[in-house]
Amino acid sequence: MAPKTLLLALGAANFASAHFGLAYPSWRADTLSGTNLTGYSQWTYPCAGVPYGRGNVTDWPLDGGSIELDLHHDWTYVFINLGIESGGNVTTHNITLTPQFWNATGSGTLCVEKLALPTPAKDGQRGSIQVVTVGESGSGLYNCADIRFTSNATTLPSDQCKTEGVTVHTIQEQSANGTNSTSGNSTSNSTTGGGSSGVAGSGAHMLALSSVVGLSMAFVFGMSL
Repeated sequence: MAPKTLLLALGAANFASAHFGLAYPSWRADTLSGTNLTGYSQWTYPCAGVPYGRGNVTDWPLDGGSIELDLHHDWTYVFINLGIESGGNVTTHNITLTPQFWNATGSGTLCVEKLALPTPAKDGQRGSIQVVTVGESGSGLYNCADIRFTSNATTLPSDQCKTEGVTVHTIQEQSANGTNSTSGNSTSNSTTGGGSSGVAGSGAHMLALSSVVGLSMAFVFGMSL
C-alpha cells in the first residue's frame, strides 16, 4: 500500500473510532465517512451538517420506538432529543427523550427497544431524532435520523435489538442523604444484555456532576462557552 493511501486509511480508522454511528432509526447520512469524503462532520450542531430531508426516513410508532447506536468511546454521555416538523422543516430538537441522560460505558452496540415519547404523536406527523454524545474531551458529537410517525410501525423485535459491549446507567440527582430524588423505581427498566427496553438507574451527586453536566448541556444545545 502506498504511503499516502496508508495514511488515508489510518486517518479514516481513527475518525471512525472517535465518533459514533446511528444505526436505527436510519441516520440522515453516513457521517462516519469523514469530512474529506462527504462534507459532513459529527462536530457540527445540530445534525452533523446533514440537512433535514436529506435521505432516509424511518417509520416510528406513535408513542415511541427503538433506537440503536454504535458507540466507539470507552465511556460516553448520551442525550436523545426530538424535533417535530413544522412548515416542511425541523428547526429545533426541543423535546428531550432522555430527561435523565445516559452514561454509556464500553465500546459496542447500544439498543433500546422502546424510547417512549412524553406525549403520543399524530399519525403521519414527521420529525427528527437527534442523538448527542459527549466523551472525555467534553466536545459534543451529533447525528440525526428523520422519522415518520405511523400507527402501523412497530419497535424492533428483541432478537434484533441487542446491547453488546456497553453498560448504560441513567444519571440521576441524589439528595444529601444519598437517596435518589426522582420518584419510582428507576431500575425497573432492563439494563444491558439482550433487547433492552430501557436503562438502569445510577444515582450521582449533583455537586460532583455539575461542571461536566453544564459543559455537556452546552454542547447539546449548541451553545459556545
